[in-house]
Amino acid sequence: MVAPDDKNSLKRTPLYDLHVSLGGKMVPFAGYDMPVQYPAGVLKEHLQTRTQAGLFDVSHMGQLALRPKSGKIEDAARALERLVPQDIVAIAPSRQRYAQFTNEDGGILDDLMVANFGDHLFLVVNAACKDADEAHLRAHLSDDCIIDSLEDRALIALQGPKAESALAKLCAEAPAMKFMDAGPHTVAGLDCFVSRSGYTGEDGFEISVPAADAERLAKTLLENPDVMPIGLGARDSLRLEAGLCLYGHDIDTATTPVEAALEWSVQKSRRSGGARAGSFPGADKILAHFDNGASRRRVGLRAEGRAPVREGALLFADSAGGEPIGKVTSGGFGPSLNAPVAMGYVPAALSALDTKIFAEVRGQRLPLTVAAMPFVKNTYKR
Repeated sequence: MVAPDDKNSLKRTPLYDLHVSLGGKMVPFAGYDMPVQYPAGVLKEHLQTRTQAGLFDVSHMGQLALRPKSGKIEDAARALERLVPQDIVAIAPSRQRYAQFTNEDGGILDDLMVANFGDHLFLVVNAACKDADEAHLRAHLSDDCIIDSLEDRALIALQGPKAESALAKLCAEAPAMKFMDAGPHTVAGLDCFVSRSGYTGEDGFEISVPAADAERLAKTLLENPDVMPIGLGARDSLRLEAGLCLYGHDIDTATTPVEAALEWSVQKSRRSGGARAGSFPGADKILAHFDNGASRRRVGLRAEGRAPVREGALLFADSAGGEPIGKVTSGGFGPSLNAPVAMGYVPAALSALDTKIFAEVRGQRLPLTVAAMPFVKNTYKR
């Protein structure tokens, strides 16, 4: 529970009043008062998103514009490449890419989305890291870029198989968009930034909208019977089933992208032998992990039975004795699978699919199997 003083210090998103009016159960999250669930409950909200469409308030996340002082978008892209191991120059106009800010030890300061809006880059960063991320950008890129914090905008995610049809009623261009398309679009007559992306494993959209118009847009979307409001509880179970990392849990400042099984996010141009190899924080360690492998790896874990294995549970190679070999970083019940799922870090030698390991839960060791991720097939429209 949060003490009243702490509760009063929490920030509110532009949709706070709407959450309360919809019966949202409000909890502290990343310094904000956010809905963990609505009266329908986490299970129904989760399955609603998998079968129809769910509306999420993600306005607590940070939105930033990176504007090149030269007027050339490539200069902003090259500047940002000094802080991330991704190929930003190659992001085509109206497209976006997943990236990570890394530190000098190769660890991850935050993960983010980067979109090319033609004359500037649009960034979405995690709520708990957004102030540090903005300071990081200002400290390193101010010579080349104007950094604008877009605090006057809210962010709404519309996710699920009926997200396209729901948004198409308000945005004619929505059906033509492909996964990771991003750019300015008019939605219900409002000037929005829309990307075809999300963090549930489902097809869907993320809509940046002026804060003053956010409640009107959310209410308009919720008038559609296919759309339900979804809280943080289902957001977490959806992203876990999708095998997606939660910053501060599955990835952090002591985890490299290779250890985190995020190799796919680092393009060949930034790897050893690439056109712009290295020249990002922690490059020596990260590229060494690419070339020689890392000693540990993030893996998916499936448990026998129905008891969920939670974050923090220690992992062991054997059913008795021995030292811990790793720990669970995310875990819970997967409603789509009707079974528990988890992810965690294990030694590389024990990271192969179908490897048997054990988790310590309430003093007992439960058998786990290393499993492929995502646990639920994603439905992105490519």
